[in-house]
Amino acid sequence: MDGLPEQLLWEILGRINKTVDRNSASLACKRFHKVDNEQRRSLRVGCGLNPANEALTSLCNRFPNLVKVEITYSGWMSKSGKQLDDQGLLILSVLCPSLTDVTLSYCTFITDVGLSYLASCSKLSALKLNFTPRITGCGILSLVVGCKKLTVLHLIRCLNVSSVEWLEYLGKLETLEDLSIKNCRAIGEGDLIKLGPTWRKIKRLQFEVDVNYRYMKVYDRLAVDRWQKQLVPCENMLELSLVNCIISPGRGLACLLEKCKNLEKIRLDMCVGVRDCDIVGLAQKSSNLRSISLRGPSDFSLPLLLSNPLRLTDESLKALAQNCSMLESIRISFTDGEFPSFSSFTLNGILTVIQMCPIRKLSLDHVYSFNDVGMEALCSAPYLETLELVRCQEITDEGLQLVAQFPHLCVLRLSKCLGVTDDGFKPLVGSYKLELLSVENCPQISERGVQGAARSVSFKQDLSWMY
Repeated sequence: MDGLPEQLLWEILGRINKTVDRNSASLACKRFHKVDNEQRRSLRVGCGLNPANEALTSLCNRFPNLVKVEITYSGWMSKSGKQLDDQGLLILSVLCPSLTDVTLSYCTFITDVGLSYLASCSKLSALKLNFTPRITGCGILSLVVGCKKLTVLHLIRCLNVSSVEWLEYLGKLETLEDLSIKNCRAIGEGDLIKLGPTWRKIKRLQFEVDVNYRYMKVYDRLAVDRWQKQLVPCENMLELSLVNCIISPGRGLACLLEKCKNLEKIRLDMCVGVRDCDIVGLAQKSSNLRSISLRGPSDFSLPLLLSNPLRLTDESLKALAQNCSMLESIRISFTDGEFPSFSSFTLNGILTVIQMCPIRKLSLDHVYSFNDVGMEALCSAPYLETLELVRCQEITDEGLQLVAQFPHLCVLRLSKCLGVTDDGFKPLVGSYKLELLSVENCPQISERGVQGAARSVSFKQDLSWMY
């Protein structure tokens, strides 16, 4: 090994991706150790960093070319030692001049001062914050002002980020491509319009409202009357995920659905106000759509929904079938409500999409309209590879036995299905048609009954959900 050319050794060690393997290789000899120190680009630390600032200094000196650092204190307790604080971020900014990607999770000791130190990292392009309760909008603003190359920003459960001046500043920079805001209580749907010209650059948007906070603070009129009509240029959007959001006709987020002509993936989860015309407009514009996930709200006690039931019908599915010829994945889900009959998609609507689109993955959760007739129709689904059925109580052993006739199915997942027993798997046992079979919390299915029904079988039984 001593005669191995430096360039070849660099190439060999550069192909080792797993951190544990790199750590082992670096212990082989001083030469390997030196090359690993120069090559190491990413670092992930957390509770074991003690004393935090001193240990981080040592690591940054050892790995001078770090570009990605993740600091996570999930599961931290006081006996684990003091967490990394603002001084730690100062060390990071000084000793890692090539830093481009920083993730801070459960870092409860870091404040706006720490973020202001990161603002000196001129190459920083990605920042992800997950439960950093001491950081406010002022800290975010100081960072985006200093880091003008920021393309990725994720804020998850940042409860004290209230001011949104940083959104306006990002809008002027026109660099942001990936924005994720989840459960940040002080940031609402209406604030997103402040991104302005940056909408043209964004390729991925995830926006999730804290459902408990929304119910307490906003549902008094669903904030519909406070929205102004907004035109959002988002032609480059590829992925859109909206959870617990308000979709007001012709305003705010509703504008996204009719403007995203290059959209490939969309998730609408418990979004109040989504109408058939929104999905129809989306389908007509987004011919490149490959994946869609729809989860319907079940809280029909809301006054607005009682007087004006806003729910999707087969018209939406028909539009997807007719316009989205590249659609490969569809997920339809309804929540545990008192009105299961409100699952407004009929069996014919679901089958229309499957028959007209190259669906490879189908996931149905709490869809009461899907039954054994639907399973029979899947026997002629030439592209279907993955089928996931959760709480689909109309499916019986007769329907499950038809799985053996599905042309290309290789993954089957069943969860909380009451109508199927071990008998439903008999045609599959020994055939090894399926690569993977996963059965969870189905009371009439035993572990013995699924053995040999696939090359790989996963079985879990926890019936607490029934009581």
